[in-house]
Amino acid sequence: MKNTCFALALACALPTSALAQQLEQWGTAGGWDVMIDPSMGDGCLIQAEYSDGSVVRIGFDRNVGEGYVTAFNMEWGDIIEGEQYGILFDLDGAEYDAVATGIYLDDVPGADIYFDNVEFFMDIANRYTMTIYNENGYVTAIDLGGTQIGLEAVLECQSEMG
Repeated sequence: MKNTCFALALACALPTSALAQQLEQWGTAGGWDVMIDPSMGDGCLIQAEYSDGSVVRIGFDRNVGEGYVTAFNMEWGDIIEGEQYGILFDLDGAEYDAVATGIYLDDVPGADIYFDNVEFFMDIANRYTMTIYNENGYVTAIDLGGTQIGLEAVLECQSEMG
């Protein structure tokens, strides 16, 4: 069963170094860094870097009241900032259509996907692999090991933030 996720444009395109300086370390959980992003209304997130060079963030943007998945990879050089791309998330067989917005942080291309679907959030927490496809086919696969523990920490962090 496919569900539609909703996309929003990223409000600001700050360099990664600026964002990294703004992120506040909250802890670690399940192999993820748990952080607070003041630019997203003190939204909490998990972040991990993968061997293929991808950096993935999953968290809450309290400014808009939605969750997001953001991924960056230097190899994705054909992404156009602000352009929207239809993508498909496959979470161990559970498929979700989404719209990603192209972004660049410190010259590293990425995609920003916002969602307000609780079922999608729970599937990210409970599944093992997130495979992302675009109109040209396979983009990347993300190991979700430890994600449930990481996202439980995000909820705890968010509770502390009020």
